Amino acid sequence: MKQIITVLTGVFLITSVFAQNRVIHGHLTAFNTYPVQNVEVTSKKAKSTTISDSLGQFSIVCFENDIIKIKPKTFQPVSKRVGPDTDSLFINLFFIDTKANRERAIGYGYINEKDLTFAVSHLAQENNDFCSYANIFDLIRGQLSGVTVSGNAVFVRGGVNSFTPGASEALYVVDGVTTSSIDWISPCQVRSINVLKDSNAAIYGSRGANGVVIIETRKE
Repeated sequence: MKQIITVLTGVFLITSVFAQNRVIHGHLTAFNTYPVQNVEVTSKKAKSTTISDSLGQFSIVCFENDIIKIKPKTFQPVSKRVGPDTDSLFINLFFIDTKANRERAIGYGYINEKDLTFAVSHLAQENNDFCSYANIFDLIRGQLSGVTVSGNAVFVRGGVNSFTPGASEALYVVDGVTTSSIDWISPCQVRSINVLKDSNAAIYGSRGANGVVIIETRKE
């Protein structure tokens, strides 16, 4: 009987361990255009390691609430937590542009010389670190001055102290369309983000009286 309990306990533990395992698929790019290959990707808890292929794609075993870590030379390091609904990751790596890093990026085989030369000359606006933010509200905190983020709301003019809660929340405009919420937007989707206030927001009439957060997303 004792042996049976021991065996069953072992089976339960093994099953529990494997039940936590997940495979996350990812895609690494530079300048939101070019795949980045030969980059090492690791999962902190599962201690798995893989390398991105010629298309910048990878698959890695991880646990629930694991952290995917990417630390390529010449690019800013990225850490992404695996949430309960995370199945895939699209990560645009931020290239640290120096002469030495251009040579290293080519030497390590991350990106070919022709593409990198064109990118640093013509795609500077695509070389952003938006994907390093956990969510759209962290991105706004990090990128926009003169705003306050409270929960899932953005205030351009002291909205958190308003006498009418929620009344002074900014107007959100995504790809030219007003929307009541932006929590569904991934930082990696964002091409540009700006804030309008005072007279600059007048084009939106009374709706823009509390400021306007304008987001342009990337068209896949």
